[in-house]
Amino acid sequence: MKLPGYYTSGEFAKMAHITVRTIRYYDKQNILKPSYVNESGARFYTDEDFARLQQILLLKYLGFSLEDIRDMTIGDPDYHMLRNSLNLQLKLVKDRIEQMQLVARAIEDTTDAIDNNQEINWSQMLNLIHLTSMENTLKAQYQNATNISARIRLHKLYTTNQQGWFPWVFEQCHIADHMHVLELGCGNGALWRENFAKIPEHCSVLLNDISEGMLRDTRREIHLLEQQRLTASKAEHASTSGNSTNSMIVTDDMRFTFEAFDCHTIPYADNSFDLVIANHVLFYCNDLNIVLEEVRRVLKPDGHFVCSTYGASHMQEITHLVQDFNPQITLSADHLYERFGLENGASLLAPYFSSIDMKCYKDGLFVTESEPLIEYILSCHGNQNQYILDRYKDFHAFVSRKTKKGFSITKNAGIFVCKK
Repeated sequence: MKLPGYYTSGEFAKMAHITVRTIRYYDKQNILKPSYVNESGARFYTDEDFARLQQILLLKYLGFSLEDIRDMTIGDPDYHMLRNSLNLQLKLVKDRIEQMQLVARAIEDTTDAIDNNQEINWSQMLNLIHLTSMENTLKAQYQNATNISARIRLHKLYTTNQQGWFPWVFEQCHIADHMHVLELGCGNGALWRENFAKIPEHCSVLLNDISEGMLRDTRREIHLLEQQRLTASKAEHASTSGNSTNSMIVTDDMRFTFEAFDCHTIPYADNSFDLVIANHVLFYCNDLNIVLEEVRRVLKPDGHFVCSTYGASHMQEITHLVQDFNPQITLSADHLYERFGLENGASLLAPYFSSIDMKCYKDGLFVTESEPLIEYILSCHGNQNQYILDRYKDFHAFVSRKTKKGFSITKNAGIFVCKK
């Protein structure tokens, strides 16, 4: 018997313009499970399953393997996650368009050289090979953006400190006019996007990340904020002067530059920056001593280095939660705070800086909904997907019970302010 609000496999496949065989194959591969299976084994789907199917078909169209897609689409399609997924997919499509435009241009230039009996630029050919082998880069970019969004969302929704992490860190940086600032590992640029109105007009900010895709996303977001700022400024000017804003030209924010490089080798001269920032970056570095030496080298005399990390008790309740569900789950292969944490950070920094001041951010989380917490757990760098993927509905029910009356989470994060 068919339940109200459910579609049979045949109805679902017909509405999505795919075959029933494809639907069954996705079920077998644990990519798209039915919402309900009756006693006779008949599969039924809901409108929410269309959201998951949309993700699958678009990522498949963009060239990702089904194994990649399974890892990239696990999670519940609630409205926030759906909107966030669509935004990330849009960025992925834009990146693919930019990539294919570069490929087309490289092919045209090489073809023109051949037609005109010119010497072929072999470095350009190598670039073409690089451009056409970017699948893994795009996959990593999609996953990194999803993971960062999930982590920020949990903290934003349930923090007990209403100031917020990024406004607090920005406040500790004391950025002023005419300062030259470098942020290593800027991620999605949240430090600057959340404090955009506070950024001095006459400073210069170099945003760095090892991922070129992440930097493209950040550049787009900064450009959009600058458009909004200039539009508001022009509108205010027009209202007082009576002039039209139709001729307004929006340019990139000249305070910002973007450059991808590995922070183990910072490609800038000695004494280049007044301030270097590394927000939750140092514990990912392969050789911390080399990175700290590089930071010290590029800092001006009396320059400052602001770096953040967390302590051993940070978010420990989430680890206990997942291990109550399955003791084999580990959310991180390494304890990052052991590599660089609040407990050992000062001693690791001491050989490179004349003074070090640790400041702790007083905060905690009180989580009252399961979905953002699950989204956070799935964003971790451990083996959780291996054990959650096949039992997702059981895990969802388990976390829902734990958060029903509120779930408290310890936060133990802070920064070190170091002087050269």
